Amino acid sequence: MNHLQAIIDTYQKNKTAFLATIVNTKGSTYRQPGARMLVTKEGEIIGMVSAGCLEQDIFHHIQQKIEAVDTNFQPFLITYDITTNEDITWGFGLGCDGVVQILVESLENNAFNSMNFISKCLKSQQIGVLATVFQVDGDINVQLGAKLMMYADGSITHNFAVMDLYQKVATDAQKVINTKQSAIHQYSVSSGKVQIFIEAIQPPTPLVIFGAGRDAIPLAQFAKALGWNLTVVDCRSLEATANRFSIADQVILTRREILSQQITLTTDTVAVIMTHNYYDDLEILKLLLPSPALYVGLLGSRNRTQRLLQELRLQQTAYTTEQLRRLHAPIGLDIGAETPEEIAIAIVAEIQTQLSGRNGGFLKNRQTAMHPA
Repeated sequence: MNHLQAIIDTYQKNKTAFLATIVNTKGSTYRQPGARMLVTKEGEIIGMVSAGCLEQDIFHHIQQKIEAVDTNFQPFLITYDITTNEDITWGFGLGCDGVVQILVESLENNAFNSMNFISKCLKSQQIGVLATVFQVDGDINVQLGAKLMMYADGSITHNFAVMDLYQKVATDAQKVINTKQSAIHQYSVSSGKVQIFIEAIQPPTPLVIFGAGRDAIPLAQFAKALGWNLTVVDCRSLEATANRFSIADQVILTRREILSQQITLTTDTVAVIMTHNYYDDLEILKLLLPSPALYVGLLGSRNRTQRLLQELRLQQTAYTTEQLRRLHAPIGLDIGAETPEEIAIAIVAEIQTQLSGRNGGFLKNRQTAMHPA
């Protein structure tokens, strides 16, 4: 289970909790805007906003605020400037060289609760946009922590008191829906300025594994550890598959002849073929190559793949250069994998390069920043 799902599950069990979210960074930082941690009143910490260096300090900030106020807990911003030698003095020793800004909010009795909104986006498998005010400069009728929430269909809820600001943020939120890229904006409003983190809330990556052999189990386990939405397709229709892959979100027992009637593929879908059956692979490739799937991986040798593609051509199944570009065969990064677990790591790592737009090289050879400015 990934951090975000663990945060949601803990919050739903304990509504009295506090959420700390990275809303802005500058320079080199361990985590990027959107990273979260949850603190319960009992002191339990779920999730991470650093390599484990800041969490305890944030917890102390929350405890101090709770003790200092008798009324409603108001959102507040913590800024960690790690660009100076004071980092060593503070005792964090973060090993980074940047600035991290973290917004802390109470989730209790909060009508515009970000966790409820994020949970809805994940359950519906739909993208959403969460815009949060994290800094207000000047005498403006804008509250720290004010929010705008936009759903995939364009519908909006918000608690912005300034309509001019609402309209500007709504326009930029629509852009984030389209690009799926979070952004930080500064807006000039009457006699001041407002900074807002406009975050793309994306549903879990949908992974479809075609094949239900024992070598698919490690891949399924790693995918679920990352929080991906997992579907396992068994063309042999073995009843034991459902028990073997109980961690899957969906198990489809089928035959290759009717696959197209049972599988939904989108531009976010990543698919892995590991049936070890030549004719199953042939039908699955016939389905996947012309589909909108983001990634198609095929387990097997290069010669076997070429034979499959040649047979598709003989069947007059046309595929374009772009469709072939999405086919990864042999599958996985070249890490010398041999065991099922090693192969699963190689596959998951290759899929991650596609999701992030990276090439999977050594970070020590990277000449540009690891994260966009």
